[in-house]
Amino acid sequence: MQPFTTHTGTAAPLRRSAVDTDQIIPAEYLKRITRTGFEDGLFVAWRTNEPDFVLNQPQYADATVLVAGPDFGTGSSREHACWALLDGGFRVVISSRFADIFKNNSTKSGLLTVVLPQADVEALWQAVEADPATPVTVDLGARTVSYGDTTVPFEVDEYTRWRLLEGLDDVGLTERHLGDIEAFEDRRPAWLPKALPALPAG
Repeated sequence: MQPFTTHTGTAAPLRRSAVDTDQIIPAEYLKRITRTGFEDGLFVAWRTNEPDFVLNQPQYADATVLVAGPDFGTGSSREHACWALLDGGFRVVISSRFADIFKNNSTKSGLLTVVLPQADVEALWQAVEADPATPVTVDLGARTVSYGDTTVPFEVDEYTRWRLLEGLDDVGLTERHLGDIEAFEDRRPAWLPKALPALPAG
């Protein structure tokens, strides 16, 4: 996955609380066997049925930071919710509270979840509603969210921060020990089964 260091982009104010993973991407999209191409399912019910939905508004069409209400990502544990947000162009989701499983899935996908006090979320909502072109900078190294003259710190545990800065998903973590894995395989008796190399795609 792509490392996350600093990201600057415009923000979309999603003034909804308790947004669950089925609202982020409905279950019918889970039948796909890829990890990409889910942008067409992102918030599809709201995009289809609500003409004034925030992401239908042209001033927020290219937003890369989503500023959501509390309890974002509740519901089922589908990783597709994180993949859909990434495919939809988002690198950061800001909220005052996330569902734990969604937050953990985000870390493994390269989507940064930033927890801010609700008062700071409200202030950011107001800023990007007043001027949708407001640049928002999220600096994982400095652990800050900045826009206009405002800089707000956020907390993130060191392990999560390290994984995102290094761009390490679960496969990437395993590959860091590839030498040890190969050495172990070389030492195994010939009569024991061996792991076969992956076949090329296509």
